[in-house]
Amino acid sequence: MDPKRKAITAAVVGTALGVGGLAVVAMPATAGDAPILPQISAEELVQSTLNAKPSSFDGKVKVNNDLGLPQVGSTLPGVSALSIDSAQVSTDGAGKSKISLTEGSSQQTIVRNGQTVWEYNSKDNSATKVTIPAELAKEHQNKVEGQAVDPATVASELLGKVRETSTIAVDGTSSVAGRSAYELVLTPKPAERTLLREIRVAVDEQTRMPLRLTVLANGTSSPALEVSFSEINFANQPASNFEFTPPKGAKVTEKTAEVDPKGRELAEQAKSDLKVVGDGWDTAITGKIPADALAKAGEAKGEDGRAVDPKALLSRFAKPVSGAWGSGWLVTTKVGSGVLTDDGRYAVGAVPEQVLFEALAAK
Repeated sequence: MDPKRKAITAAVVGTALGVGGLAVVAMPATAGDAPILPQISAEELVQSTLNAKPSSFDGKVKVNNDLGLPQVGSTLPGVSALSIDSAQVSTDGAGKSKISLTEGSSQQTIVRNGQTVWEYNSKDNSATKVTIPAELAKEHQNKVEGQAVDPATVASELLGKVRETSTIAVDGTSSVAGRSAYELVLTPKPAERTLLREIRVAVDEQTRMPLRLTVLANGTSSPALEVSFSEINFANQPASNFEFTPPKGAKVTEKTAEVDPKGRELAEQAKSDLKVVGDGWDTAITGKIPADALAKAGEAKGEDGRAVDPKALLSRFAKPVSGAWGSGWLVTTKVGSGVLTDDGRYAVGAVPEQVLFEALAAK
């Protein structure tokens, strides 16, 4: 996936799902006998989960979603990234990792081993080897860790963000990927304005690693999105698991990561404009998309090779809105909403649209 497509996909996913880390969730336990485990308080379970040390493991992650995303067809670059079927995740617990994302009959593999990162796409049999200079290695590591797809990382981030504004309880036990787990449930306190009803985290009894994460939205009886381990093996991973050899006939590109002054300038500008309004469940994030980034988005092409008209695209899946904050477009899903104003400002969150309007109007 080229950088432009990655950037556009990230922007679309962030806006449509509500950012704030509340988008990646998982299904509840399947039917079966619940394991008998020692009693534990909710606070003790939360604290032990947050304090758990990274483990070396290999696991299969199942991904399903029912987010209520608009049907925008093939005209939207990167929209297929939302339909990943499963992922195979391996880590040595100390920074080396391998992630294989499966979508239909194609697979994308990302292997990080020290200062070398391989990206392979089976769809066009292409591979890219990126060498990261020492001075950029730590920065790149932080970015990669922020893009984790496994329930463990996502659940830990969620717990840290909403624990203070939640009612927390342990609601029995379950079996996930053949392992015994506690069911931790977080519900928003009455004062919280959110589209979400509850978050459920299945926490491994032995390692305290989250194995499954479930978020239920208001007015629905089934989870909106699933990311859960269907198989997992806690064991030291062989070094060969983090080595990559391109398949025969693959088109290989090698490059060295460099600091992009213009890209960094745009990122710093976007960061300076970023503002977090509220906290916990009703957090809204506002900011402004740099003019140069908007111009690049306008140059994007759809999967059919034709130029994408941003306004025409917005009119297909967003509704026009206006208020004291200005005018723009509103996108809503089961778990979040987002507003993009005509002058490039935005607000996103797992909240009703009125909360976003108030965040845009806040000084």
